Amino acid sequence: MTTRSASSSSAILLIVILVLTFPLWIGIGAGLFGLIIGLMGAAFGIMAGVFGALVGLIALPFKLLFGWGHGGWFPHFHLNGFLVAIIIVLIVLLLKKKR
Repeated sequence: MTTRSASSSSAILLIVILVLTFPLWIGIGAGLFGLIIGLMGAAFGIMAGVFGALVGLIALPFKLLFGWGHGGWFPHFHLNGFLVAIIIVLIVLLLKKKR
């Protein structure tokens, strides 16, 4: 019968530890992968939201002036450019009339 050396015992112990903790390492790796992919998705979502807000800000004056688009969650008053011009002219006439 041969005696085992210290290196063979440590190799067996290392293999046992790796086999027993293998599911833990797979779980940690999968969790980190999911975290990284989730953060990348959040970054793309933030960029798309900023882009949408900028497009909305650019389109807002045209929508207010010409009545383009449909009302979303807010009440829709059909306030187009011609109505705004008439209201401004009426305000100017009323102010001149008071003087």
